[in-house]
Amino acid sequence: MIAVALLVATVALTVFGQLAFKWRIDDAGSFPPDTGERVRFLAELALDPWVIAVFASALIASITYGVALSRLELSFAYPFMSLSFVFVLVFSVLLFSESLTVGKVIGVALICTGVIVSSWA
Repeated sequence: MIAVALLVATVALTVFGQLAFKWRIDDAGSFPPDTGERVRFLAELALDPWVIAVFASALIASITYGVALSRLELSFAYPFMSLSFVFVLVFSVLLFSESLTVGKVIGVALICTGVIVSSWA
């Protein structure tokens, strides 16, 4: 049970990282054409507290996933990581007004089907 909770934490941290990074990138604006401006842009982004939290969440997600793998088979644990696609799709539509197309829904449904089938085996 603890190992599954660690997988859930890993997925949650991964989804948080994707959403927060997208938010901060959108807020920062387009990547500037000038080299000096690019350096400033990247430095400001790297020092953004939310971007630092994104990097921290990636590190913590790696740790929680590693601990989960010490208790679970990789072939069982890894398919659950693809659930992040489901949550990122849902939250990108809700938070960023991104498009929800039939192709995206079918793709996510196939991912979910794959997770279910692989967890039975």
